[in-house]
Amino acid sequence: MPSRNTKHSKMRNSYITILVLLLLGTFSSKAQQDPQYTQYMYNTQVVNPAYAGTREVLSFGLLGRTQWVNFEGAPRTGTFTVNGPVGALNNMGLGLSIVYDEIGPATESNINIDYAYQIQTSQNGTVSFGLKAGLDLLDVDFSKLNIADRGDVFDNNNVDNKVQPQIGAGVYYYTDKFYAGLSVPNFLTTKHFDESGLTEILNDPTAVGETTAAERLHYFLIAGYVFDLSENLKFKPATLVKAVSGSPLQWDVSANFLLNEKVTLGASYRWSAALGAMAGFQISDGMFIGVAYDYQTTDIETYSDGSYEVFFRFDLFNKPERVLTPRFF
Repeated sequence: MPSRNTKHSKMRNSYITILVLLLLGTFSSKAQQDPQYTQYMYNTQVVNPAYAGTREVLSFGLLGRTQWVNFEGAPRTGTFTVNGPVGALNNMGLGLSIVYDEIGPATESNINIDYAYQIQTSQNGTVSFGLKAGLDLLDVDFSKLNIADRGDVFDNNNVDNKVQPQIGAGVYYYTDKFYAGLSVPNFLTTKHFDESGLTEILNDPTAVGETTAAERLHYFLIAGYVFDLSENLKFKPATLVKAVSGSPLQWDVSANFLLNEKVTLGASYRWSAALGAMAGFQISDGMFIGVAYDYQTTDIETYSDGSYEVFFRFDLFNKPERVLTPRFF
């Protein structure tokens, strides 16, 4: 019969991927509870409900992200958004945003209704105030892990489809060239998967580690400006800053070029985490597709083949002039 030390050794070997996630990843249990995106400028509604309706079209968006390819248990994320203007004056926006996020033994989904009210502050400027409300569904199933000697410890820590409310808010200011927004997608104390609980169990298999952690407020600041370099070339620098209590500041910067209103090329940098490249193509007046690749600047790149994103947007126009002058955000 194997000794207790032998069993503990097998458990340690089974946890190698989780430990690398903890030690080498671009986030830890304190750093990230929400998914991250490289093409954040095309996925604004997920983090800021005030964006709903601001493009003045009925817009559908799909985004899929595979992080740290070939890394067992790495995050995978999918989002679906739809939003458009409503009201007699088109000064309100209404939308739906759905996010599915998977990491290791945990899957988390949320569905939210996004509402925005816009006030025109000048001839070209508009400020939008938004609210987000919905439900979050968390499931943690340790049977998905390849563990030599799981025991009752992990079964007792499973989370079975825990339903939690979610409420967020944001403000978004924009013109035809500039945008800036500040938001908190969730104010409530919901629970998320906490990888540090696995470390506690690993160090002492007799312990009952806590595998969920309370939501920390995530503050998102986004901004960008479009420069007309020539008749057929636009340049858009953009940034996203994410602040979370108890973790380092996350700062993304990107530079994007739009050629002939058709082809988008860009590069991005996530501070002390990743370099990225983006490309997009305006298939038709209402269809846009984009792809992105991240190269990790941390040690985790040794264990993976980077991260990939694919984005698709489909717009239905109710104003012909929106087709002639598509907005670059």
